[in-house]
Amino acid sequence: MLTEQEPQGPESDSVVRRLSELAQQSARCAPACCGAVATIADGGTERRTTATHPDLAALASVQLDLGDGPIPTALDRGEPVDTEDLLNEERWPRYRALALDSGVRASMTIPFCRAGMEVTVSLYSFRPGSLERAAYGPVGVLGEQTTASLVRDRRYREALAEVGQLETALRSRAVIDQASGIVMHVLRCDSDEAFAVLRQMSQRTNRKLAEVAEAVVRSRGRGLESTLARFAPRP
Repeated sequence: MLTEQEPQGPESDSVVRRLSELAQQSARCAPACCGAVATIADGGTERRTTATHPDLAALASVQLDLGDGPIPTALDRGEPVDTEDLLNEERWPRYRALALDSGVRASMTIPFCRAGMEVTVSLYSFRPGSLERAAYGPVGVLGEQTTASLVRDRRYREALAEVGQLETALRSRAVIDQASGIVMHVLRCDSDEAFAVLRQMSQRTNRKLAEVAEAVVRSRGRGLESTLARFAPRP
């Protein structure tokens, strides 16, 4: 069973799905593991958590709420944090008590940080000392590959957004150029003066420049002679 916490954030459904797969596959990769938690935060966004069992989701929540536990410690240090036997663990008393109540005796938290993205995988076991090599086996490889893939996906989405913005800007520029030509014809002015008229209309009517230009183009300047003249620079 998979349990997810639902903080608001920019992560897409595909990111959530990848995080869930990471938790499930990590749990299967470690023979002594009874379950796993995966978390992600991208560029300071709220951290999303996925767990293979509700009790483990609670273990993650108490750590993130308090800022204290193997997950925050691993992120601070940038290296795996191993709790060999929670019965002998003196750190993180709230986390320790909740883990022992859940029957957890050992855990291993592995951080993966790349290009501002922070991913963690935490493995849990009922047997003490059973996860000490987990960070250096398939789970470590899987975490690195998943984090790298998530970073590539984010960069791809950013590139698509940038292309969309450029296309919008080009379309707006074309409309503004058309409107400037109409203003030049109506007022018998040059291009700089025509653009200044459009800008004045935008500022004084509290409308975007592209919206003003679209209105001028739609009307082809008809009926706007007096309006355009009112916004023309004074000689």
